[in-house]
Amino acid sequence: MTESIDAGLFRDWLRDTEAMLRGTGGADVPCGSCVGCCVSSYHIWLRPEDRVAYDEVPEEFLLRGRGQPEGHHLMGYRDDGRCPMHTAQGCRIYADRPQTCRDYDCRIFTAAGIEAGDAIKHVINERVRAWRFRYADDADRAAHVAVTAAATFIRKQAEAFAGAAPTAPTGIAVLALKSHRVFLDPGAESCEAAALAKAIIEASRAFDADRGNQT
Repeated sequence: MTESIDAGLFRDWLRDTEAMLRGTGGADVPCGSCVGCCVSSYHIWLRPEDRVAYDEVPEEFLLRGRGQPEGHHLMGYRDDGRCPMHTAQGCRIYADRPQTCRDYDCRIFTAAGIEAGDAIKHVINERVRAWRFRYADDADRAAHVAVTAAATFIRKQAEAFAGAAPTAPTGIAVLALKSHRVFLDPGAESCEAAALAKAIIEASRAFDADRGNQT
């Protein structure tokens, strides 16, 4: 049986994660000894300001992703799925790690009620299953239920989005978080799938339009 790990108050996590997605805050994950995100075959987006990473990452691990702006790269991973900066002693550049690493928070999968991916993400998935949020009140619990309901709809009603729905776990979880307030309406899930999908996309666009602003 997986040991439970305190994920914190849901409302605090939700506030901080929304701020991170808007570019006005960052993640503060109680990782402990977990290095799941370092060993799970993730491509890491490097921005021009991630100067230490650019100086330290071997050239063969610097990749250009389709559609990336000039000066942006993806950092690849080793054959065993490990980040090239990860060693037995930990991250070589932890104090100056890329912003992508600073923003990563696997609790978003717990909030959405999904896993981080297939078997190659097994270390993260163990952590995702272990997290347990606490709730300040019924409204706090309802917000979590809404995020999970949004993720479930996005996964199960993908055809209602006419190709606009994400299929990767991270994309699903992020879209669910951005649009979860749609599901705070008790009548939401009785709406036609196409109308609900449209509301989700509109909520996500409104969230993104507010980028840089505090809530």
